[in-house]
Amino acid sequence: MFTGKKQSIQLQLRFHTRWQPVMARASENASFLSGMWSGGLYKRNQGRLTRQVTALCLMAVVLWGAWSLSTTLLSDFDRPVRVGIPLAIAALGLWFAFRVVNFPRFADFLISVEAEMDKVSWPDRTYLIRATGVVLGVMIIMAAFLAVFDVFWFSLFDFIGFLDLDALRGEG
Repeated sequence: MFTGKKQSIQLQLRFHTRWQPVMARASENASFLSGMWSGGLYKRNQGRLTRQVTALCLMAVVLWGAWSLSTTLLSDFDRPVRVGIPLAIAALGLWFAFRVVNFPRFADFLISVEAEMDKVSWPDRTYLIRATGVVLGVMIIMAAFLAVFDVFWFSLFDFIGFLDLDALRGEG
């Protein structure tokens, strides 16, 4: 099956990196849950921008969801229920957003993302404006072509009797 010891070791390494034992995953989940009760910051001075933006986006989604819950599903309930449940969900969600960006594995990922973003050579403003203009121009031209083809196919199908436009408009 194997032609040499080197291939056997490579296969074992590949197998080890792709498949974690069940105990390793269980302890990882336990550390995540225990980390939710911690108030400390993980590597507080590294990856600050990406971590702050990620936390703010998560918090915005949580707050929007709590507000949406209050104005839709709970709108028929009394004020304490309509306000209390979304506030509790918002508080838990905000805490979760704060903690998840300080979870070591996710925080290390965000730190490495910011480090990679610092390495990228970003274009200057004039190039960015030109490139944006090209993209918008191509999108407008493509939309116009699609509109022309749409009118053409509707007219053709109406002409041959395959499509009844009056029925589509609700007139027939």
